[in-house]
Amino acid sequence: MKPTNKFFHRFVPAAALACVLATGCTKRFESINTDPYGLSENDLKGDFALYGAPFSQMQLSVHLFAPEWQYQLMQNLNADIFSGYMMTPTPFANNVNNSSYAMMDGWNNNIWTLAYDNVMSPAQAVVDRAKKDGYPNFEAWAMVLKVLSLHRVSDVFGPVVYTNFGKINSDGSVTYDSQQEAYNAFFKDLDDAQAKLKPYALSADSAKKFKNFDLSYGGDYTKWMKLINSLRLRLAIRIVKADAAKAKTEGEKAMANEFGLIETNEDDFIINSKTLNNPISVISNNWGDIKMGAPMESYLKGYSDPRLAKYYSPATDPAVAGQYKGIRNGIDLPNDQLYRKLSSVASLGTKMPMLTSSEVWFLKAEAKLRGWAVPGAATVQAAYEKGIQRSLGQWGVEGQFDAYKNSTGTAAAYTDPFNATNSIAAGSPLLSTVTPKWNDGGSNEEKLEQIITQKWIALFPESMEAWSEFRRTGYPKLFPVVVNNSGGVVPAGQFIKRINFVISEKETNQKGYQGAVQKLGGTDNINTRLWWDKP
Repeated sequence: MKPTNKFFHRFVPAAALACVLATGCTKRFESINTDPYGLSENDLKGDFALYGAPFSQMQLSVHLFAPEWQYQLMQNLNADIFSGYMMTPTPFANNVNNSSYAMMDGWNNNIWTLAYDNVMSPAQAVVDRAKKDGYPNFEAWAMVLKVLSLHRVSDVFGPVVYTNFGKINSDGSVTYDSQQEAYNAFFKDLDDAQAKLKPYALSADSAKKFKNFDLSYGGDYTKWMKLINSLRLRLAIRIVKADAAKAKTEGEKAMANEFGLIETNEDDFIINSKTLNNPISVISNNWGDIKMGAPMESYLKGYSDPRLAKYYSPATDPAVAGQYKGIRNGIDLPNDQLYRKLSSVASLGTKMPMLTSSEVWFLKAEAKLRGWAVPGAATVQAAYEKGIQRSLGQWGVEGQFDAYKNSTGTAAAYTDPFNATNSIAAGSPLLSTVTPKWNDGGSNEEKLEQIITQKWIALFPESMEAWSEFRRTGYPKLFPVVVNNSGGVVPAGQFIKRINFVISEKETNQKGYQGAVQKLGGTDNINTRLWWDKP
């Protein structure tokens, strides 16, 4: 880990003003710098920079690009590991850390504070200003980014401050939404954003005033409409066990919308920093603090998956040089060198895929499996195979689609090259038996496992979504931690279900925190299920 005291703030003053009103960031107001552009509001209005300038930063902060050490705390040392994608070879805090379910409050605080400081605050400031000045397009874009960022935060903690953001009660507290209330608000905001963007998307000669600030679609209104529909479908599937009727209504609304979904690689929502490297690559290749996860090795090798070399690099340790070798989660690391030369994450360049056509087709496959009205998917198998095809195309190996979709390979045994007690033998019940080849004769549960297993592979490296889907469905089959330092909170052989509410909220918003625990519906610990996470 590369610690530093510097914050990555490049917002216009509106972000700082919003932060003043937000829970958990009032004490950091002075660290939100003054106008970095040196321009007056009249100057900024000329090219819409007053509205657009924060957008690049917000996009770069949903999946934080820089500084890398903050991303390491925000996502790399939690969801990147909990998803099964990666594992650290570094025994932080003498092996008593997140990877073994000993929650590091100082690390996990970043998940909350960075999302509110870097996305929610500037987004709300843009919404307020654009609403006042009559720019519904900028208002809508900010609303979409709020949903995109805060649903991830909610999927980590459960209850969040969303509809009450910026509203301070007379006693100084700020009230949380339950996760159900938050999700209902997400759907409503997507409705509002879509209504505001529709006239622009229908206008053939609409000026792309957002073009210079959009790191994903270059200000293309129709692609943002597809993103809204696809994000709605993602959230609808997420809540299917908690509120089946609402899920079906929202999911079918998304699929029936005139602008359609993200269904081709050309429409993928990929954030391109253009100059900053994806922090996962830096943490893995430059620092050596994150490596391939053992479950990924098991599935990708067992399936002879052509994405293996796109996702990871061969190990350089003499014991396994040239092989693709991962690390099992939550093992006893004797030092910070033994596992350091196993497979790193391959270079991801300056891009981060956030919502792709592959994910959308797998969402459609599950929706079809559940009996929803799914345009453009004749069968569950057709949508499932389209998801595989789109993922292979995304990574430049679509030529191997026919061979892969007919593969009957299964998850391979895992061998730890340094400690046999961490290995998973062939035939172990921890190894999945589903194959890439569709089994039309399988039960609906077996079909769901196939869909989610391939979806999990395709979501890489977006671990936050992969971890959420694993908790929701129990798929794919992952390996439990070897060393469980939860003090009995997480039973042996089971998996972490959420992260505790952050210390900064307990300290500065005690009443709000107490209300959040009540709305959580269980103890504030890592074994309490979220609202949408039903057995």
